[in-house]
Amino acid sequence: MMPSTSAHGSGAGTSSHSRTDLGRRLAARREQLGLSLDDVAERSGAATSYIQYLEERPAAPDAATLRHIAAALETTVADLAGGTADQPPGPGAALRGAELAELDEAECRTLMSGHGVGRIGLLTPEGPAVVPVNYVVDGASVAFRTALGKVPSFAAGSEVAFEVDRIDDVFSRGWSVLAVGRARAVTDEESIRRLTALAPTAPWAGGSRDLWVELSPTRVTGRRIVAPDG
Repeated sequence: MMPSTSAHGSGAGTSSHSRTDLGRRLAARREQLGLSLDDVAERSGAATSYIQYLEERPAAPDAATLRHIAAALETTVADLAGGTADQPPGPGAALRGAELAELDEAECRTLMSGHGVGRIGLLTPEGPAVVPVNYVVDGASVAFRTALGKVPSFAAGSEVAFEVDRIDDVFSRGWSVLAVGRARAVTDEESIRRLTALAPTAPWAGGSRDLWVELSPTRVTGRRIVAPDG
């Protein structure tokens, strides 16, 4: 039995963190089309309370129900279910009125802070290359672990670019930060121990990667996609 819900609510009282990816996509598409819960229910033949439940709580609707809801939202089951997640970010149409806003350095560093996966752009003996790396932020510097002879290792001793971004196709939002500067190999044992302790996991690429490379950016810039609703 479905929990009691308001037939006309939009789920604003529920934390977005409790929503599943399906719920987020469903709610975002409904709002993008300017539809109420009742509108989607009427179009799909489902109960309004069930549409709200799908938006706000973990659920596994059957294939037929999902097809009806996708049709009501003028989209596909694959899009709602996340079947297009392996596509490069940005295949969806941007919301009308979306703009790019410049970010100041402080906001850029906040977005980049901590750890994650970014991309390093550098020149190798075979030519220019851009490769993903697991990185950590150590003070004002960005560091990543690699191995001698691997593409990222050629960053040491060169001026390179480091980029990290987050793109949310569902909400037509995202940001990108670019850091440019000279990279160096980290050789002193104390710094190596500190960086290793900062790293939350081993590099995703696997294997022995005992060379730390540190980038001290001289220029940090960024941009954010700003949706019409701010």
